[in-house]
Amino acid sequence: MAVTEAPRRTTATTASARPRPMGARRARTTANSSSHHILGDGPLPRILALSALGVMAALWLLPLGWALFTALKSEQDASNADHWFWPQHGFTLDGFRTVIERGDLPLWMFNSLLIASVVTIITVAISALAAYSFSRTLFRGRKLWMTATVAAILVPPQLLIVPWFQQMLSLGLADTYAAVILPQTVAPVMVFILKKHFDGIPRELEEAARLDGAGHFRTFWSVILPLSRPMLAAVAIFVFIGAWNNFLWPFVSTSDPNLMTLPVGLTSVKNAYGIQYAQTMASAVLSSLPLIVMFMFFQRHIVKSVATAGLGGQ
Repeated sequence: MAVTEAPRRTTATTASARPRPMGARRARTTANSSSHHILGDGPLPRILALSALGVMAALWLLPLGWALFTALKSEQDASNADHWFWPQHGFTLDGFRTVIERGDLPLWMFNSLLIASVVTIITVAISALAAYSFSRTLFRGRKLWMTATVAAILVPPQLLIVPWFQQMLSLGLADTYAAVILPQTVAPVMVFILKKHFDGIPRELEEAARLDGAGHFRTFWSVILPLSRPMLAAVAIFVFIGAWNNFLWPFVSTSDPNLMTLPVGLTSVKNAYGIQYAQTMASAVLSSLPLIVMFMFFQRHIVKSVATAGLGGQ
């Protein structure tokens, strides 16, 4: 019995004393040393860093809190300078109720959601294909077209309002969803961002796919896009937010009330009934609420896209 128990005891001791992988220990040591270099040793630097981050977060949230605080006041209290902080008549939802009752808010939100979603899908698809062609293929005039794309970033969209409108009229697309969607799908800055990201992906992965018989589109679909999901998600979020908040082009391109987006519709209500502070802030809160919810769900993709920049999407 003693002879059989001794190897077991030795095996248990050997398993408990087995060394940990060098990679894990090295990564943990590197992380600890980098955190020590940034925050120093001891709790005081960490407390100061967290306090500074808390102050910056409070400053960023202050305008949002002020807008919500004003939206919950009555119009009399919102315009009363003597009670600028605490309302004399208490808080109320009359501002939100009035904005919803005086306008077709569900239709405006549906139009904004539809237009922003379609613009995002088309823009990401076109930008990714263009960026891949600039990054991974060789064709005549490649440098010239890339220079034109970068130069197009410097052109303000306001200068293109008249040409866009004339083009939509000539195509017979005025007062349609296509007239609002198509001009917004051209985003040279997104092409440039994705091109720089594709440049950082190791070419050995693409060469391995070519050895397996994959063509350009197969390589783009099966190799490049899976490695670029965080960056594509971040680009999609920024495009969606820009299309959702766009006021000038939807306002110019349509005159049909059934095609109004949320910014255009809320502005028409404000203009029809005069400037009222509580209702204006209520409109701002309602228009920004979907974006806040979307950003809370997808913010990790933005952080991951920044964290993996320059690492080939790994």
